[in-house]
Amino acid sequence: MSPPLYGLDIETDTSVDGLDPSVSPIVAVAVATPDGDRVFQGAEDLVLHRTDELMSELDPGIVVTWNGSGFDLPFLAERAQRLGVTLGLDLWDDGPERTEPGVVRGRWYAHDHLDGYRLYRADVGRSLGFPCGLKPLSRLVGLAPVEVDRSCIHLLDDAALEAYVASDARLARELVLRRWPVAERATDRCHPRPPD
Repeated sequence: MSPPLYGLDIETDTSVDGLDPSVSPIVAVAVATPDGDRVFQGAEDLVLHRTDELMSELDPGIVVTWNGSGFDLPFLAERAQRLGVTLGLDLWDDGPERTEPGVVRGRWYAHDHLDGYRLYRADVGRSLGFPCGLKPLSRLVGLAPVEVDRSCIHLLDDAALEAYVASDARLARELVLRRWPVAERATDRCHPRPPD
């Protein structure tokens, strides 16, 4: 039996450099669970608190991101630190064995982490020469991503932002589910698996 998978995606303020956590706040976080989506918007400290609270309440599973090792998780950690918000998010790198600079491994409370982008890039991307971006890969397998101009996230109304961030969290989860149980080997193992 596979553990529950929780897709996670963040959106940042693109009115400033949305890729720089020293200047750009997080404007939305989505967590796609087997039971539906949870989206948090509003004051950044509350978004972080609510996301962390949800992660603490979910059954132990795997947090699935798309490039979360290189973006979402480090961004969340830095923004939380800057705001003085405590998260149950632990990050580490592989030290001298690290294969990519800036890429981390992680866990959030009882949840291991799996970066779907790195999973697909390691085999599908390498063998087919496909870049493995979330939306192109989703369309390739017949999924319908919500599309917006990513340089204008700050101009989206609440409903459009919610639809967009939730779509990305669902897509990451769905793409990894389609590769299960092979995908399980790409998990940042931190917790022993209970016997089946």
